Amino acid sequence: MRWSGQEIGRAPEGQQSPALLGLSGLVRSVQTPEFQGVTFHEVTAKSALNKVPASSSMPFEWTVNPYRGCSHACVYCFARSTHRYLELDAGADFDQQVVVKVNVAEVLRAELERRSWRRDLVALGTNTDPYQRAEGRYRLMPGILSALAESGTPISILTKGTLLRRDLPQLVQAAERVPVDLSMSIAVFDDALQKSVEPGTPSTAARLATVRAAADAGFRVTVFLMPIMPWLTDSDAQLDEALARISEAGAEHVIHGALHLRPGAKEWFLEWIEREHPQLATGYRRFYGSSSYAPAGYRRTLARRLRTLLERHGLTSHEDTDQPEQRRLAADGARRARSAALSAPLALDLAPQPALF
Repeated sequence: MRWSGQEIGRAPEGQQSPALLGLSGLVRSVQTPEFQGVTFHEVTAKSALNKVPASSSMPFEWTVNPYRGCSHACVYCFARSTHRYLELDAGADFDQQVVVKVNVAEVLRAELERRSWRRDLVALGTNTDPYQRAEGRYRLMPGILSALAESGTPISILTKGTLLRRDLPQLVQAAERVPVDLSMSIAVFDDALQKSVEPGTPSTAARLATVRAAADAGFRVTVFLMPIMPWLTDSDAQLDEALARISEAGAEHVIHGALHLRPGAKEWFLEWIEREHPQLATGYRRFYGSSSYAPAGYRRTLARRLRTLLERHGLTSHEDTDQPEQRRLAADGARRARSAALSAPLALDLAPQPALF
């Protein structure tokens, strides 16, 4: 038993558990009073490294996700739609049915030992948070960090979780061997709104304290000030307060971007808006009814306002790369690369062949 709790499903040998029919490698499903309403599905994963599609605009090629689903329960989370692959819904199931890859560190270590591994940067926290509350019990990250550092693989971590502080000594040691990049996501600086839209996350103050702890440990910390939510967190006064507190906490860099709502997240978020902020429902449906992204004009104006505030607080910055324009550029680049690869054999056939003997 990894922790005390009630085991609610175990698969007979060679069969899948009825607790989560679409999930391969299921060992057991667990509920515990410490996580009221949440079920953890412990699985043995066949792989740990995930290759990012070439058409993505993300600035990394590889990720590791020790968890699927997230008890942070952020209403806007873009990863919600991934739960549909498990035949679960993108709403309450994403928050309450969390998949735990209990052998992820061992599998990762084996993959990193392959001769083909090029020691590219591996990003953690790009889908669901590796430092969500369950990490306090499962302790998957120390093994993951050890495997990456010992293999000479650079590490990037993005989290909302204050459990990062537990691993700061290990991360300091890892940084002596490989580049380590730490980022904290802090979107909301109003306590009541934060508890409404991110009900399972640590407080903003606790996350800022974690930024300070990481900065004091010698890291140049980035804060993701995103998603910036129209009419909820985007006034000049709100942004100025946010950046002042980020700077005071010792962060050096800010990545900012307006809310985007992909399918799965969009339906869940708009239901929340209708329920909690009905006066904004018309505006949100106008912004996001036919698009996943805020209108280009809004995004340009927001970026312009932020530039002035960022300079005031001495913070370097850049915009979120997950924008329609960058995605189109990345997709065009991927298409050109595929075309070049398809034409390469023909070019080789026409080229003079070297003498082999």
